[in-house]
Amino acid sequence: MLKNKLQKYKLILASGSPRRQQFFKDLDLDFEIRLKEIEEIFPPELKAEEITNYLAELKASAFEGELQSNEILITSDTIVWHKNKALGKPKDALDAFEILKSLSNATHEVITSVCFKTNTTIEVFYEVTQVTFNELSDEAIQYYIENYKPFDKAGAYGIQEWIGFVGVSKIEGSYANVMGMPTDKVYEYLCKLA
Repeated sequence: MLKNKLQKYKLILASGSPRRQQFFKDLDLDFEIRLKEIEEIFPPELKAEEITNYLAELKASAFEGELQSNEILITSDTIVWHKNKALGKPKDALDAFEILKSLSNATHEVITSVCFKTNTTIEVFYEVTQVTFNELSDEAIQYYIENYKPFDKAGAYGIQEWIGFVGVSKIEGSYANVMGMPTDKVYEYLCKLA
């Protein structure tokens, strides 16, 4: 449906995330993947969505001067925001364990920013989802890390995996957002362009 309306545009997803790529396939959109290596460093004074907004724009700025007039570049960034701190991807198994231990029996926010860039405009929006975990035993955390190796995921977990089924007791907001893309908002934005 939307695919036909967007025929005059070329969508470019600048993300190596298999989950984000799958979302675009599941939204039934034609798109191309273009990747650039970006050092994801942000100013230390930034908080919550300021961080994801900054990083999503940073990823888009790497394509400055390269976009054709009919191309729409889409970049995004996701963090877990907990106890006034951004939790990114874990460095190793020990780091993953510490992160999951801190999320146990608590509520955190998952924040994703999405940036749409053309050769003349740039627009960013963000989505916040609150996720509450049950108390996670050390054994459960260890089992999850060993079997699912969540080292490429912000907050050291994938809600669509085992830990999400056994550990998440409540979610307020977009489920897809926790997986890295607020698909309803992306779809809505693209509908406005069509």
